[in-house]
Amino acid sequence: MILVIISIISLKLIYHPFRSYIYDGFENARLSNKWSDTRIEPSSFEIESEIVRKGNSAAKITLKYGDKVEFGYGKNKDSERDELLERRSLYAIEGKEYEYLFSMFLPDSFPIMPVRLVIAQWKQDCPFCDCSEYSPVLAIRYVSGRMFITIQTDSMRHELYSTNEEIRDKWLDFRFKVRFSKDKTGEIIGYLDNNEIINFKGVTSYSNNCRILSTKNKYYFKMGLYRDRIEKIMSIYIDEYSKKRLDQK
Repeated sequence: MILVIISIISLKLIYHPFRSYIYDGFENARLSNKWSDTRIEPSSFEIESEIVRKGNSAAKITLKYGDKVEFGYGKNKDSERDELLERRSLYAIEGKEYEYLFSMFLPDSFPIMPVRLVIAQWKQDCPFCDCSEYSPVLAIRYVSGRMFITIQTDSMRHELYSTNEEIRDKWLDFRFKVRFSKDKTGEIIGYLDNNEIINFKGVTSYSNNCRILSTKNKYYFKMGLYRDRIEKIMSIYIDEYSKKRLDQK
């Protein structure tokens, strides 16, 4: 009985949500403890001061062939990645409203390729059900010179926004207000450079209930470079990340 109580308390501590606001301007020499390094090679992350959105420095992520490989199954292709993954205690909770802000910079030398490439994504956390291999609920993608934002739940993937304009060699300032929900109370409002580009209301979660101590699902955020395996080097710069719970009492 004591072991069971200890286990439950431990799980609650692990999954306890943050209560207000987090920020990372990447001003420290090392990766902040706001992030997990499980999805990135240590040699692929650096803090640099040449290309900066604000302050004195920004994060640079360089994806090389063979970094963090995941082998595909069925018709899925093998993939590789270098991504910053928010730590587990910061995962979003179903039905709650959050605001995410972050800035990204793709250099003018960034290769344009006709393969899957995701630069930011929100995925459903699935420790106790079979949705771990599902596509991200919300994702920013860059393929063949086109940037587009997709949503996918139990139905087919849909595009919420798309542009063929040149996005390289300039900072892209993203802001998203998100409420993940298995019903029509879900919401995604997206801004790029202070211009509203998405205003979606409806289902924003897979229908699976993947928790054992709660009826509410959780969702985690990642940003960086995730792609099909190719022999190309890619670099992306990231700065001015923040996350805020909007409905916190």
